[in-house]
Amino acid sequence: MFKRQLLMVGILSVLLIQPAFAQAIEQIPQVKQDKRGSVFAKIPRLSEIDRPATNIKDWLSQSSTPNAQSLVQVTGVRVNSTNTGIEVILETKEGEKLQPISRNQGNTLITDISNSQLALPNAKEFRSDNPVTGITAVTVTQIDANSIRVTVTGEVGVPKIELFDSDEGLIFGLTPVASTAQQPSTPQSPTQEKPVEENQPEKPSTSTDEPIELVVTGEQDGYTVPEASTATLTDTPLRDIPQSIQVIPQQVIKDQGITRIVDAVRNVSGTQIGGGYGNLFGEVRIRGFGAGALVDGFNGLLPANGANIEQVEVLKGPASVLFGEGDPGGLVNYVTKKPLNNPYYSASFTAGSYDYYNPAIDLSGPLTTDKKLLYRLNVSYENSGSYRDYIENDILYISPVLSYKISDATTLDFAYEYLNSKQGFDRGFSPEAIYLTLPRNRNLAQPDDFSNTESHRLALTLNQQFGENWRLRSRFSAQFDQGGEKVTQIGNPLLEDGRTLPRQQFGDGPNYTQTYALQTNLIGKFNTGAIAHQLLLGLDWGRNTSNYSNGYNVDFPSIDIFQPNYDVPLPERVYTRGNSANNSIGIYLQDQVTLLPNLKLVIGGRYDYFDTSSENFSVTDEPQKSSANSEAFSPRVGIVYQPIEPISLYASYNRSFISNLGTLKAGRIQIEASHGTQYEVGIRAELLDKRLSANLAAYDIAKTNIPTTDPNNDQFSIAIGEVKSRGIELDVAGEVLPGWKVIASGFLNDAYVSKGYAGLPEGRHLTNAPYQGASFWTTYEFQKGNLQGLQFGAGLFFKGDRTANIDDPFTLPSYVTTDALISYKRDNWRAALNFKNIFNVKYYESNDYLTFPEAPFTLQGTISVTF
Repeated sequence: MFKRQLLMVGILSVLLIQPAFAQAIEQIPQVKQDKRGSVFAKIPRLSEIDRPATNIKDWLSQSSTPNAQSLVQVTGVRVNSTNTGIEVILETKEGEKLQPISRNQGNTLITDISNSQLALPNAKEFRSDNPVTGITAVTVTQIDANSIRVTVTGEVGVPKIELFDSDEGLIFGLTPVASTAQQPSTPQSPTQEKPVEENQPEKPSTSTDEPIELVVTGEQDGYTVPEASTATLTDTPLRDIPQSIQVIPQQVIKDQGITRIVDAVRNVSGTQIGGGYGNLFGEVRIRGFGAGALVDGFNGLLPANGANIEQVEVLKGPASVLFGEGDPGGLVNYVTKKPLNNPYYSASFTAGSYDYYNPAIDLSGPLTTDKKLLYRLNVSYENSGSYRDYIENDILYISPVLSYKISDATTLDFAYEYLNSKQGFDRGFSPEAIYLTLPRNRNLAQPDDFSNTESHRLALTLNQQFGENWRLRSRFSAQFDQGGEKVTQIGNPLLEDGRTLPRQQFGDGPNYTQTYALQTNLIGKFNTGAIAHQLLLGLDWGRNTSNYSNGYNVDFPSIDIFQPNYDVPLPERVYTRGNSANNSIGIYLQDQVTLLPNLKLVIGGRYDYFDTSSENFSVTDEPQKSSANSEAFSPRVGIVYQPIEPISLYASYNRSFISNLGTLKAGRIQIEASHGTQYEVGIRAELLDKRLSANLAAYDIAKTNIPTTDPNNDQFSIAIGEVKSRGIELDVAGEVLPGWKVIASGFLNDAYVSKGYAGLPEGRHLTNAPYQGASFWTTYEFQKGNLQGLQFGAGLFFKGDRTANIDDPFTLPSYVTTDALISYKRDNWRAALNFKNIFNVKYYESNDYLTFPEAPFTLQGTISVTF
């Protein structure tokens, strides 16, 4: 194994070093001959030699700082209306040429212009809010000493762009996406728009050249994302959301070499990743409670390696007002990659320790010349072993997406996903101290345990515009799963000898599941006097049915945890079968109110009704039937105040619910749902000319009405239990200097039983909820010179002590792991090495009933090419 890792390091090191070495050779002064044939090289004068940097900041930026005389000064910025939208003119002296490089980030088009300087007469930056229906903001800022950034944000899509050179300078011709909801004009705050000159008459623009070809790639290269839809189901700037939400963009996922997409969440404060069912896909906790997992706002299909994921949005606190049933911790929404207007082709191959191999392709672009029909195709195949004994994985994922613009007002999207997953099933260890003495590769289940799944998922989304201010978004999805598993249960107490573990085994299948979901939203914008509204009216419907056939062994062989023997006779199985059906419907209303340009209110409520029924059969028993139904109402209110443009102060109140279907109280009456209530206050800041964002939040959560056994009749329950979680969190992400990016977090949390239930005393700490945690990841990429494209990165990830078993408290110790990155980009190629858990720290994660030893030092290499 070590020789294979060493060979891979050597190969990838050559790939990393060779391009930089070749470029360095090219920089050697040209050798010339004089008339007499002698060979000489031009020796530079002392004044021509670059002086070394005198401090760290200068060293980081010296390769990207040109001579001041070469900078093109932008002396004015104007926005003019056109027949199709607007034009933004960057005025330069005598029409000097600018060199733009653009990319997409959410609904924002970002164009960086190197070798340029913003020299406005009356302002340091330019900003225009809502210059035309469909475009919410245009900004022009100086991002460093020699670069200007132009950002144009669309309401739900990136505006179309054409670039022209003219005698005045560079002209951006911008057309809003037609299917975007339009916003009526509202009075503008003087602090929101910074004109170039007071009372300056507009000059007509005269473009003399053909449009400049502008290629917008499918990649993000920043650590900040300005907007997210998870918190409001509308594309709202993060600064206007009265709740803590963090976004992990594609660039962080790529830089950290994440191969299990759930691991992206470790960059967010207040989160903890557990082993999940069978350690197949990580389980996330937020603020001490379980967190839901959604794909584009639905309960969808998600490959473990996240092959089709663009970014990960983490919403903290209750989210039932928009998404229905869920714990008060929050949810994780995995946002998928969407079709692009311009051709984009990417292929990658990742190889790593423990026989990990993962080739993948990502293709996108138009299928017709008018770009009305777009596509995207993601294909990923993973074949891997594990640091755990007898665990092997074979996963194929295919995801084609089509987007058809039927008319200027109508867009129809179709997505299909196929997943064929054959994975080893890992039960980890029981939450007891003795298991921490075992080697982390030890597997106490049977070597042939498995979990196999074949899934098909289809989704159809309609976006329909009605006039300028109203639009309808409706999405239907259907998912069909077939699978089976064989699972050895190892969570029993050891026998008196302290080494013999009783076991059971169950599973086989086949099991069939069908899931249907419909979400329809009507979004409208209107004014009541000087107050602007964005109204959201929504309807959710869902149905899930399943049929299963499982077997279990009554007398399964025990195992010696110190000297395991897997070659044992297996007894016959007893089989059971059953079916179940769950139905839900939710209706919700939300209003985002702009009371003043710097004062915003969000208010909403949702009503949910759900029912369930099931039948269970065994070989000898009569069918056991059960049914139940319940309902809940979830309100929400929040307010945002922005005393100055970069700062947002917010406060909010949110509620959530978890149904207790099937849990009965005396009289066989369905017990009411458990409710979560959160109060949160926070401050969000956009620093360093909006290159760096920070969020500081404090919260208090109470989950009430938790069922516990009725002391007068143990066949029934009563709802009296309560748990609380209180804490403070900080998240920071962005670009400190050109090429220097950082994402960091820290938190303190106290999650405990506040009213005893189910035999748990007050004060008992909740499972898998660390008292404290922190993360810090940073990268630096050289921007100029011989080392341009070379990137280094490193990160620390800390989690404090956690309770692993709430019934019989066992504490897992705190840990700190260290990761590192070295990568090199040249033209359209990229090669990277990721070093994970460099110091080989032995640490564990848990869920409510098991602990899982985590990976030792791991080496991973990736080669990718993009066209």
